[in-house]
Amino acid sequence: MYREDLAYIHDQGFSDLAENAVAIILKTLQNNHKQQGKVIDLGCGSGITAQKLSGLGYDVIGVDLSPDLIAIARQRVPEVQFYTESLFTFSFPFCEAVIAIGECLNYLFDCQNTTKKRLKLFKNIYDKLSYNGFFLFDIAETGRVSNGYFKTYTEGKEWVVLMTAEEDKDKKKLTRWITTFRKIDKLYRKQQEVHILCLLDHKEIIKTLENIGFKVDILTSYYNFKFSQGHRGLLAKKL
Repeated sequence: MYREDLAYIHDQGFSDLAENAVAIILKTLQNNHKQQGKVIDLGCGSGITAQKLSGLGYDVIGVDLSPDLIAIARQRVPEVQFYTESLFTFSFPFCEAVIAIGECLNYLFDCQNTTKKRLKLFKNIYDKLSYNGFFLFDIAETGRVSNGYFKTYTEGKEWVVLMTAEEDKDKKKLTRWITTFRKIDKLYRKQQEVHILCLLDHKEIIKTLENIGFKVDILTSYYNFKFSQGHRGLLAKKL
């Protein structure tokens, strides 16, 4: 679950989703006249979003299950509070916004991730949000992998990552086999991880959120980051 090398590579080469999400977060905060206040960053990763929001005066709390991602985040933004914890067990303070960028609600390496726990999470978020507060997140759903199978690789400075993804539409599961090679001194170190995601249905999620009291908008992009097939953003507002 994002051990040292994958955490490093994710931070160095895959920051575009988080960086583009910041524009939507800030626009929504400012439209609701929230120039300051607390923002909870669930699945905060290496602290990219937390750094930008904290730099603009927001009081950010980051939560992530990966100790290696949290270690990078603490180096990047030492003034922000970060917790190595499941987003499903985190005790929410009152806040202006909650964000969960990068399919955080899909990952099954978090053993707390169940339908019942997701419902409890949504209710907790609603209860702790201020008036006009919001919950911004994105999910993976059926069709995330075209034709059910996909293979790719990405190369950066002194690292390479290979990824194979396979989708089981009947079981609504997505499996990603990830192999990384990172240069350590003069040699390259190989690590492997397997990530399994439950595929969610945005219509069911919206219905659940609306029953709690949220008003939900569907997003087609985070600013310049356009969602691909099977990847969808949702903005749930507490009015």
